[in-house]
Amino acid sequence: MPSFPQFNPLRLRSYILRLPLCTRVLLAVMVALYVATIPLAWLRDWAALEPDKVGLASLYRLNTFPLMHIGFFHMIFNVIALAPLLERFESEFGTLVTLVLFTGPFGLLPGGIYILLEKFVLRSNTAVMGASIWVFLLLSSEALKTQKSNPNFSIGPYKIPTWTTPLILIVLTSILVPDVSLIGHLCGAGIGYLWASGWIKFLVPHEKILRFIESKLNLLGRLPHYVSVDQKTYGRYGVLPTTAVPLGTMPRSPEQGQRLGP
Repeated sequence: MPSFPQFNPLRLRSYILRLPLCTRVLLAVMVALYVATIPLAWLRDWAALEPDKVGLASLYRLNTFPLMHIGFFHMIFNVIALAPLLERFESEFGTLVTLVLFTGPFGLLPGGIYILLEKFVLRSNTAVMGASIWVFLLLSSEALKTQKSNPNFSIGPYKIPTWTTPLILIVLTSILVPDVSLIGHLCGAGIGYLWASGWIKFLVPHEKILRFIESKLNLLGRLPHYVSVDQKTYGRYGVLPTTAVPLGTMPRSPEQGQRLGP
């Protein structure tokens, strides 16, 4: 008889308790907003990204639509899919960067592009909501980074470029799941590709500013589960951590070393 992994609530609890600060706050807001819509159903219409209702007084919709969901299963599936991706992002770039991007450009940019396509290209007014736009944003970012070490994967005799994986998932999701927004998911994936390629890294405040804010407010000491700019897992731009080793204990080469990279 094959053995199947059993659900362990203690392991799930341990995972949730290890989530970094911004990740747990954003996930908690999604759950709280869903609970709030049970007695206050009008909140969905207030938060949804509906092109004809977006104006100067309602630009907040560009930030609220990823946090709002249509129903329980819509919310819970997005929370489960987003949690590991967002945790990885925050561990790599820090809590402040994650907060700035996911309460600002990562909602404004894909949402703005979606509105332009809906109103001026498709001539439609389809309202969207849900964190799946962030899921595909982060998936496309991860796929483009993985492309460097693993350019393609094989399906039978075919070799598929790794960076296309999110696009394949978007198409399959649009076919298999009713009432999902193909255009919205593509907008999210597009921003993810731009982020991973470095084209929109300028949206992040300079590291000196982030360090000043952290030290001035003592965020690392005051906030539990806070990820500092100086304590990220991979470094802000993918720099590997180093360990101080006494020079006398390091093996030496008789030839002069050569620097790699520019």
